[in-house]
Amino acid sequence: MKFIHRLAYYLLGFSVGLIFLAFFLSGKEATCDYSPNARVKKNIRIKPRIFSETVLQQIQDKKIDSANISYVLYNGSVDFSESNTNLEVCNVYVITGKREDKKLRLEVENCPEQAKILSFSEEN
Repeated sequence: MKFIHRLAYYLLGFSVGLIFLAFFLSGKEATCDYSPNARVKKNIRIKPRIFSETVLQQIQDKKIDSANISYVLYNGSVDFSESNTNLEVCNVYVITGKREDKKLRLEVENCPEQAKILSFSEEN
């Protein structure tokens, strides 16, 4: 079989495979979270969020906006050097981000059943 025929068969099979993938993955929230940063943030996002008393008080006093907390969980980056990941049950992660020239810092206790927001701070 000539090379051009093999290439044509390969491209035909490859294109059919791409069409199947597009069909099966369309409309679904399928993501490829391979980095440790993305896996930790996704693991925190899918769990019910519990707020500590200090964070709840800050939200009620309108010192912080809960939309910024969600923004950091989607667009921030996990600072593993400041995080405490050696705990038995619940690891504590520090997630930082930047929005509208403000530095945002979030401290989250990630337990198997829930994610507790321990602290949140905004700095100019």
